[in-house]
Amino acid sequence: MDFAAERAVNDKLWNERHDPEPLLGYKQGLCSSEEETPDMGFNFPLTAEHAERYARVVEEGTAVRRHYDLLIWLQGEIQCYLPHEIMLAAWGEFNSGFIRYDIISALLGVRTECSNMKALSPLLQGLFNRWLSLGRVPYTLGRGDSVFLLEEHGLQCSLGMALRGMRSALIHGVSDKRGQHDCLYIAFSSRKKFGTCSVNAMKLLLPYVDTAMGQVESVTRNVQSAPTPANSKDQGLTAPEIETMNWIMAGKTNSEIAVILEVSPVALKNQLRNIFRKLYEPGAKS
Repeated sequence: MDFAAERAVNDKLWNERHDPEPLLGYKQGLCSSEEETPDMGFNFPLTAEHAERYARVVEEGTAVRRHYDLLIWLQGEIQCYLPHEIMLAAWGEFNSGFIRYDIISALLGVRTECSNMKALSPLLQGLFNRWLSLGRVPYTLGRGDSVFLLEEHGLQCSLGMALRGMRSALIHGVSDKRGQHDCLYIAFSSRKKFGTCSVNAMKLLLPYVDTAMGQVESVTRNVQSAPTPANSKDQGLTAPEIETMNWIMAGKTNSEIAVILEVSPVALKNQLRNIFRKLYEPGAKS
């Protein structure tokens, strides 16, 4: 069975067995609010219930072998610690622009093969560079940051549509010294923000997520290199727009870029929209 056929079967199985509403973990009564999210900072000794749940999450992760297994695992009890609707994994040579990625989500149509490769490139590079600048620790972003502009420009696909319902993102990475590449994970959530508990959980659980991903044969997509100063003018970008794109790829947030360029947040957002329109919409160079 090829990848596309397996995806179709997985979607059918999911619809037959589960509630198709986005917050599947909450529908199952795992965590109904942010206040109820367990503290994964771990205060030792662990309670028996807490230890048993954590052990189940780890054990189930080691049993992942197929995309469907991975989807079920990420929508199970791990949602108590990492509540999300979309998980995007990207890896490769971020500095050179050779990036591969995969998307895991229970939302129908939000699939790797249905996404826009070109639109993701500068943002994935920017998210990765910000992770490096922060000392390789997990960090969060809200709707005001550039990654969410993909819903309006650049991602004219199911992922872009799904991002309209997302309000926060949690980002962390793993460095594979033997494989000599880095892997970045972005969890998108409809919650207003990720709390400290979720950030701590990302630190602890990401190695297991990365291991589970490594056990699945993935048909990934290669991201095209982001615009560079050498070719950005050919794509219709002005000098100020090229400077803004360079700051995005450097990992700066919208608020930081606005301060650097001495413009208002509203003016910057309008400029970013115009940049995405020029880069990713045919015939919009001027």
